[in-house]
Amino acid sequence: MGIPSDDVVIIRPPERPGEPSLITISCPDKTGLGCDLCRVILLFGLNIVRGDFSTDGRWCYVLFWVVERGRKATRWALLKKWLIAACPPASSPLGIDSYYFNRRQETATQQNPQVFLLMFSCYDRMGLLHDVTEVLCELELTIRRVKVSTTPDGRVVDLFLVTDTRELLHTKNRKDEACTQLRAVLGDSMCSCDIELASAELADCLQASSSLPPSVTEDMITLEFQEEPSSSLPRSSVSMDNSLSHAHSLIQIQCHDHKGLLYDIMKTLKDYNIQISYGRFNAAENGNCNIDLFVVQNDGKKIVDSNKQKALCSRLRMELSCSLRVNLISRGPDIELIVANPVELSGKGRPLVFYDITLALKMLKIRIFLAEIGRHVVGDREWEVYRVHLGDDHELCESRDKIVGAVTKMLMGWH
Repeated sequence: MGIPSDDVVIIRPPERPGEPSLITISCPDKTGLGCDLCRVILLFGLNIVRGDFSTDGRWCYVLFWVVERGRKATRWALLKKWLIAACPPASSPLGIDSYYFNRRQETATQQNPQVFLLMFSCYDRMGLLHDVTEVLCELELTIRRVKVSTTPDGRVVDLFLVTDTRELLHTKNRKDEACTQLRAVLGDSMCSCDIELASAELADCLQASSSLPPSVTEDMITLEFQEEPSSSLPRSSVSMDNSLSHAHSLIQIQCHDHKGLLYDIMKTLKDYNIQISYGRFNAAENGNCNIDLFVVQNDGKKIVDSNKQKALCSRLRMELSCSLRVNLISRGPDIELIVANPVELSGKGRPLVFYDITLALKMLKIRIFLAEIGRHVVGDREWEVYRVHLGDDHELCESRDKIVGAVTKMLMGWH
């Protein structure tokens, strides 16, 4: 018998205003569990200010101290539900090894969820795309791809390829709920709204492409080799030591905090099949962070190969300094904002990127003429690339550096 599911995740509110909430998680362990938990917390707009986690290889105990980032009030009950779903079940009649076998079969199915085409048109206004994106986030619809265009008569035609976390978008009630909430935000300016199962051809558009315009590839991927931040932020330090523990490699990180920092670290370790036996994370009020991680490889041994040590430390430094690439590129008379981030090997992209991009542009009072989200393979990595064609407003009110700076600060949580 396992522990009740309600006890797998316990959320304790702060004792006094201004203090963090405490999330306690106790469940069977798996490689990449820390990444999956941190991704859910990032998705709900929370910032982890302290973390403590330990495992014996089969069972883990995790503590996260989190604070809200100023978005709408956190839906704590829904957060708990998502965190429980990210954990392996606390009991299995056939044992934990059977869980991992069944989980692999479930994962194969989950990698191809039903994709729906959401189509609507309305009259354009400032901040429209961000308001729509916010509604879709509230509905728990995951945006897989989007194409937004503005017609000469001022109408906006939006095409969203989405998946439904609740897996109910095939029902009439769920479709009506989505269109009703969109109409509540858009009002009388909304002309039409329709949701249908995407055709096989449209679903295939989600598959990674090996090609990007050469200038985009050059502009974005050259940043992959830039391990130091271009701003005045303190230099990040990543080191690995095998002398302090007979059974574990110790990874020590000192860096400046940013939105999703712990997710970026955990994502890298998950992609390298590194398991954390014990770890501690602390973010000071001045933004400086200290992370100590006692880790082993998937075979339970230390990381002794020097090439693997260098590769892992190099990737961690890159994620700490530029986990998202932001650039503004001229396309003839047009200006295109490009944001790119590497995708997890599991295929999951970073949460809320499009939400933050559209919010930053809304705050700058910049209209979006065209927007696209796509997956591309560059080198040996898959990237999620957001391409946003800006309207004429940017020439009147903002410089290029200010646009890039505002979007970067929003994405990194430095606003």
